[in-house]
Amino acid sequence: MTFDGASAGYKRALGGVIAINLVGFVVVAIGSLWAGSASLAANTLDFAADAATYGLSLWAIGKSVRVRSGAALIKSGSLAVMALAILGFAVWRALVGAPPEGAAISGLGLFGAAANLLAALLLVRYREGDANVRSVWLCTRNDLIQCLAVAATGVAVMVTGSRWPDLIVGVLLAAVFLRSAWQITVQARQELKAAAAKPDFITHSRPSSASV
Repeated sequence: MTFDGASAGYKRALGGVIAINLVGFVVVAIGSLWAGSASLAANTLDFAADAATYGLSLWAIGKSVRVRSGAALIKSGSLAVMALAILGFAVWRALVGAPPEGAAISGLGLFGAAANLLAALLLVRYREGDANVRSVWLCTRNDLIQCLAVAATGVAVMVTGSRWPDLIVGVLLAAVFLRSAWQITVQARQELKAAAAKPDFITHSRPSSASV
């Protein structure tokens, strides 16, 4: 049996993570507009998409395998769309525009890292589960890595006086999003196939180290 998120502890943790992402979206969106950064644009989209998709995950808890796997597929699709949007923005910034504000990038990157570290600490005990649960953990883990990369990018921009470090990191983050989208899609499709082949297929259990 695979944990499907049906515990009070997980729901509370997920609610906290949604709140963190909403605050992060507002703060980083304002900073991104001012700094003109591709990596911060990626961060902004990510906070917004996470808040929305984690809300979808919370709604899907306790639903059928088909519904939960469908929610995971929606999340994988949102990751793919974000990746393409970031790539488009990076290309545009490569063609036009001055170097972004390195100090703002680093500061907001560290803010995002702190926010996502808190989210990861809330979710770490629930990192294994069905496609819906695992997608939440993968997104949060990726967000923490992303924000640390953004902070380092700001330093590189300040040192070099060039926009290229920001653009390169933006493209790399898009690649990370695409990889996670693929992982989530594969697991969700496997669960859908298993459920179709075996009507009594179950994905509900408690996480091994979590309280309910």
